[in-house]
Amino acid sequence: MTGSRVIIAGGGIGGLATALTLHQIGVPCVVFESAREMRPLGVGINLQPNAVRELGDLGITEDDLDRVGLPATEWALVGLNGNDIYSEPRGRLAGYKWPQYAVHRGQFHLLLYRKVMERIGPEAVRLGNRVAGYRKNSDGGVSALIEQADGSSGEASGRLLIGADGIHSAVRAQMHPAQPPIHWGGAVMWRGTSWAKPIRSGSSFVGLGTHRHRVVLYPISHPDPRTGLSMINWIAEVTMDNNDGWKQDGWFRQVGIGDFVHHFENWVWKWLDVPALIRQADFAFENPMIDRDPVPTWRDGPVALLGDAAHAMYPTGSNGGSQAVIDARMLGAAMVEHGASQEALAAYDARLCGPVSQLILRNRGAGPFGLLNLVDERCGGTFDNIDDVIPPAERAEFMAAYKKAAGFAMESLNKAPRTIAAGARVRTVDG
Repeated sequence: MTGSRVIIAGGGIGGLATALTLHQIGVPCVVFESAREMRPLGVGINLQPNAVRELGDLGITEDDLDRVGLPATEWALVGLNGNDIYSEPRGRLAGYKWPQYAVHRGQFHLLLYRKVMERIGPEAVRLGNRVAGYRKNSDGGVSALIEQADGSSGEASGRLLIGADGIHSAVRAQMHPAQPPIHWGGAVMWRGTSWAKPIRSGSSFVGLGTHRHRVVLYPISHPDPRTGLSMINWIAEVTMDNNDGWKQDGWFRQVGIGDFVHHFENWVWKWLDVPALIRQADFAFENPMIDRDPVPTWRDGPVALLGDAAHAMYPTGSNGGSQAVIDARMLGAAMVEHGASQEALAAYDARLCGPVSQLILRNRGAGPFGLLNLVDERCGGTFDNIDDVIPPAERAEFMAAYKKAAGFAMESLNKAPRTIAAGARVRTVDG
């Protein structure tokens, strides 16, 4: 065998959660990350209760999460005339044993990175090193082909390779060379953060508008005790004609507020002024809402995909980051059962690839925001009483079906045993 360690391609949320999990169960690992330094990139994401449970089992406490975000207490959809379509409590207020957290993605990423440095050591993450491909070895191991930031190249050998290298994954491209290009459904998102007073519950996730023209906003920091202001994460979204494909250079760029705020100029109510909120941001980023078509397997012998490399999905369900954490823990559970082996990768693939592929397609169909589609179809987006448009039972059934598909249905999650038993270790790595 070329080595007992597991190689992880990519030091994002999924890659670092995998490193922490493997360390917890006694499997040596190393992460190769293309960035030369770790910086707090991105804006807000939500960590669903199923992911918060797994983070707790990894020793990442709610105090840790409170330093990078805050518990979400409400999820709500609001129509174009400002009337509620649907709202529900979230996290412990809804009866879960664990909270849901709204966090600053970059700060959460750095939290995971610091934990890896503390627990595994500074050599655990090799910055400035991109995994460009792999070669399966005759002894059953694998060699990762490394491109370094200085232009040189090399190889790293290990027992297994986990491709957690994102939507543009080189590992996935080699595993599935005939995969279709990145899929864009026509929606363009502008993202940013602004300091403002939180609305509704004080920690509400609010989706406002229609399925083709909407704003999502939620706080990602506790209020400043002096000012009462929180950092509000917002996403402004418009669906356009995508017949000619995405025409911009690259998928993510900084833009001026004036480039897009006109789409939301009249979105003003007594309880919310959308254009004023957007204009308070220091900067904004534009990117298309993109995903990848599901693939039939995430595994090629000693190589497996994880996180966005496996299942890049629309953010409509607020569960991309959560699913990456779940992937890492399911992979660890498979290794506890089968060892750090190809059998473990096969078990992990069999458990997750099919169901998560269905989740990709469900999110492409608007995920929980699909209720906005129904409102548009039935009344054009404006109404006096939502019960006359979509009965309460139908709304509740719609949301319950999504939670079940996404893995955070409350009763089943609360009753589920730990994914990895306390103190579980892989019995042998070399055997």
